[in-house]
Amino acid sequence: MATTESLPILFMGVVLGLSAGVAPGPLLALVISETLQHGVRSGMKVALAPLLTDLPIILLTLFILAQLADVELVLGGLSVIGAGVVAWLGWESVRFQPVLAGEGVIPRERSLQKAVLANMLSPHPYLFWLSVGGPIVIRSAESSPWAPAAFVATFYLLLVGAKIGVALMTSRARSWLTGRAYVMMVRALGWALWGLAAVLLYEGLRALLG
Repeated sequence: MATTESLPILFMGVVLGLSAGVAPGPLLALVISETLQHGVRSGMKVALAPLLTDLPIILLTLFILAQLADVELVLGGLSVIGAGVVAWLGWESVRFQPVLAGEGVIPRERSLQKAVLANMLSPHPYLFWLSVGGPIVIRSAESSPWAPAAFVATFYLLLVGAKIGVALMTSRARSWLTGRAYVMMVRALGWALWGLAAVLLYEGLRALLG
């Protein structure tokens, strides 16, 4: 059962994971591409790629942060930077405009292997875990030893689940990707991301200014 202290951490995991799952990007483009070209199973394989690639990234990020002398000040600075990153992601979502399904997409084979390679070479997971995810994990450990695991599990459950949902919707109704419901959902998540950015900015400034 989640404690009162862990509930905000779970909320962050839900918002960030769901936003990352449905927001336009290289991995989502691959999910759509593989679904359209090779069927829903290929699209779902692509959605699983973060589960295979991100653990080393998370561990590396936490190791780097643990080696820093003044972790509190560094976390404060990273929280401010992370606020900017999350605000930018929110802006991208708020101004989202749909594109035609499969537009500009090259047919691909070996869905999972190519998705893993694309995700490992993308700067987005590294940037997210260094500036947003890593500081949240470290700070959440202060309230509960289970909070970091709860955040990571919730984040990836929503991220992967949302991408699988996109694959299923793409296979059943391609027009959904250009429909109003999808656009409104992405934009609403953008506003939620702005709210999280404000929280991260407040925590960062509080740590920096004492």
